[in-house]
Amino acid sequence: MYDYFNGKLVFKAPTHVILEVDGIGYHIHISLTTYSQIKDQENCKLYVSFQVREDAHTLYGFATESERHLFNHLISVSGIGPNTGRMMLSSSTPEELHTAIVNGQVALIQKIKGIGPKTAQRLILELQDKLKKQGDDVLLPLPVAKQSVPEEALAALVMLGFPKNQVEKVLSAIVQAEPNLTVEQMIKLALKKL
Repeated sequence: MYDYFNGKLVFKAPTHVILEVDGIGYHIHISLTTYSQIKDQENCKLYVSFQVREDAHTLYGFATESERHLFNHLISVSGIGPNTGRMMLSSSTPEELHTAIVNGQVALIQKIKGIGPKTAQRLILELQDKLKKQGDDVLLPLPVAKQSVPEEALAALVMLGFPKNQVEKVLSAIVQAEPNLTVEQMIKLALKKL
């Protein structure tokens, strides 16, 4: 239905943005990878995936067409919904995920929150051949974000469904051990410990 939205970023968070297009503000869920690419921009173009359920119509936005393409592949697998797909693209880069699926690295995929051994195997079984046919050059390297704050990481993890007090404990331990991490690195470390 929608291919992309191009407009002004009215609000940015690690999990969602509000993009104003011709006077209409769209609430669009994003991955951490997309956030790292658009967080310094005032205006941007987001490629969208419009997901319709009985109780909700939800937009998921991506900075690149290749990330959206991988997201659509992920959610085509039984047992992986849009939120899990977004979690997967937030836990590792599209390149890492693509490589793990193509190479059949079950253990690597299993490390992502919400993905058990059966789901990881099903994901590889259903997507390995499709992604191999596309080739490795489908996903281009993405820039790494420069700065962040623990509050952004906390907000993102709470929005992903983790209990606030548990997230605060994990983040405080991470900040004490490594105080100079970006929000993306902090969230990825926290996802491994939650």
